Amino acid sequence: MSARERRYVITLGCPDRTGIVARISTFLAEQGGWIVEAAYHTDTDTNWFFTRQEVRADSLPFDVAELRHRFASVARELGVQSDWRVTDTGQKRRVVILVSKAGHCLYDILGRVASGELDVDVRAVIGNHADLAGITRAHGIPFHHVPFPVAGKDPEGKQAAFAQIRQLVDSQRPDAVVLARFMQVLPHELCAAWSGKALNIHHSFLPSFMGARPYHQAYARGVKLVGATCHYVTADLDAGPIIEQEVGRVDHTDSVADMVRKGTDIEKVVLARGLRWHVEDRVLVHGNRTVVFH
Repeated sequence: MSARERRYVITLGCPDRTGIVARISTFLAEQGGWIVEAAYHTDTDTNWFFTRQEVRADSLPFDVAELRHRFASVARELGVQSDWRVTDTGQKRRVVILVSKAGHCLYDILGRVASGELDVDVRAVIGNHADLAGITRAHGIPFHHVPFPVAGKDPEGKQAAFAQIRQLVDSQRPDAVVLARFMQVLPHELCAAWSGKALNIHHSFLPSFMGARPYHQAYARGVKLVGATCHYVTADLDAGPIIEQEVGRVDHTDSVADMVRKGTDIEKVVLARGLRWHVEDRVLVHGNRTVVFH
């Protein structure tokens, strides 16, 4: 990425009041910052203000660390509760992907990365089955097989497997941990450790059909739309802040297999969008809701 393309991204959430936009824009102007993208939103129910700003890196006489240092005082002025970040688009985001047997989401992500459409550094893929080792290594990415005991048996073995996964993931210092149909429920301690950076793709339009076998649940209910949801992982199963959703139409002639086939296409697109928006700092979380600046 050239210096002209490189940008610094500021995201901020704080209690709403007059003068916030003026304070941020004045600060950036005083530093010589050239704003090339800006978005704002106020949640009137919570009186919370959100913004995302992109500044040309070559317009500032210092690096992102110095911008972060200087902006900290502005954020403090805007409220002790302020939640903010300053990041650099020149620093490629690190991603670790967790998988099981279903490969459609992994194939899609790896294809987007290989084509340059998704500009991330996939550091590793970790699977509780070895089915997807070949495609992962074909892309030059390390694959780690961490087997899990049969469901309902050997809880200590399952705990040990998650401990191994945590060590493998944390060693890569990822900006995103993607559960690409991993099909394992993260323990509470991992949900807490990876809060705000673990993304899951659930194969239903949440909050409908949480948990296992959602397509079978949808078929039994006779739905006319199936969907997928990309959300942040929390200790509450399939109930974390939603990043992106999409649906597709089905009808009475569709079998469960038809629903699965149609749904997998939706899952790929929804997960790719969610991951892109996350690594581009376009998702701001407040409570269990998100603001997504597309």
